[in-house]
Amino acid sequence: MKVFRGLPNDRARAPCALTIGNFDGVHRGHQALLARVRASASQLGLEAAVMTFEPHPREFFAARAGDLSRAPQRIANLRDKLESLASAGIDRVIVEHFNAHFASMPPEEFTSRVLVEGLHVKWLMVGDDFCYGAKRAGTVAMLRQAGERHGFHVETLPTVMHGAERISSSAVRTALAGGDFEQSRHLLGHSYAISGHVIHGQKLGRTLGFPTLNLRVAHRPALSGIFVVRVHGLAAQPLPAVASIGIRPTVDDSGRVLLEVHLFDFDQSCYGKLVRVEFLEKIRNEEKYEDLAILTAAIDNDARHARGYFARRAGALTATDRI
Repeated sequence: MKVFRGLPNDRARAPCALTIGNFDGVHRGHQALLARVRASASQLGLEAAVMTFEPHPREFFAARAGDLSRAPQRIANLRDKLESLASAGIDRVIVEHFNAHFASMPPEEFTSRVLVEGLHVKWLMVGDDFCYGAKRAGTVAMLRQAGERHGFHVETLPTVMHGAERISSSAVRTALAGGDFEQSRHLLGHSYAISGHVIHGQKLGRTLGFPTLNLRVAHRPALSGIFVVRVHGLAAQPLPAVASIGIRPTVDDSGRVLLEVHLFDFDQSCYGKLVRVEFLEKIRNEEKYEDLAILTAAIDNDARHARGYFARRAGALTATDRI
């Protein structure tokens, strides 16, 4: 899969079947849309393409208003989003920088400059509530009219449902915030995980007897607290662990979000390695403690809880084998 930061150059502008969106989490609704794009691209002899945005448009407007609390919590970082799009069979992803110029672009200019001249779109699929251009003035009806003028076909995909619930990024965020990983699995079609490269931290966990591998979290995550997790990418099998994702209020007042993972019975250097942390169960919310002794006791309890989770799971598997 080819990834472009902004519109491709002339040699990379092969005609394409395109869809446009933030695709945060690439949930089952997104997957249905991407499958339709892939199928149509194959049928028409086109490249399957996705245009997405960085930062998220709502993040841009929240920052401009000086109130980042209005920005959506991110389900996935860009790396995980791109991996999901590649898995869906997408040939080309355009990561468009969402800035003041892009936000102020009239719908007609977006159609002519971006879709027609920039991407050579021949077939386009969007959600049935899709809006585009400055102040979200462009509608699906306007897009169909533009397609008739410029020679591209427009289709819409109805909302994908999970029972009586609409599958959406908002629904995934609600499930993750509540620690409902069974629900998030239904909505995403897979277990929730965050990937990243292991970075150096303050080494405080090692001092407390609980060394951690640390992953930087660039955006407001969709979940926070203490969790039972598994870590992929360091051994042939995923490794059991306990993790904290949050701002670490007891030891840090910077507000920076960090994902810290304490691996059980594993003592190898992990710095620089790319890992994927799979979330299994929420233990509790993040708390601020009076001193490091109380913090250490809380971490010990969390580790015991996580070890118990894996012991029960192993026992259940053993019992199943005996049946």
